[in-house]
Amino acid sequence: MRVVTICLPESYVEGVDELIGQNKYPNRSEVIRIAIRDLLVDELWGERKPSGGIPLLAQLEKMALVQQTPEPNPPA
Repeated sequence: MRVVTICLPESYVEGVDELIGQNKYPNRSEVIRIAIRDLLVDELWGERKPSGGIPLLAQLEKMALVQQTPEPNPPA
């Protein structure tokens, strides 16, 4: 395998680390490999996941959007 350096928004890194903390993946590299594989399957190779699941990259993007939404201020 080749080593590739990438820059990610902090919310993506936090989401990836949360998945690792939940023991869903062993490390960041594995999470990124799976996300890229799912993207290539959907966008380039034209295959769909048989489980009908949502690709990991889409989940991470959704998490980033949720974390960027400001919390409403409580009434005074």
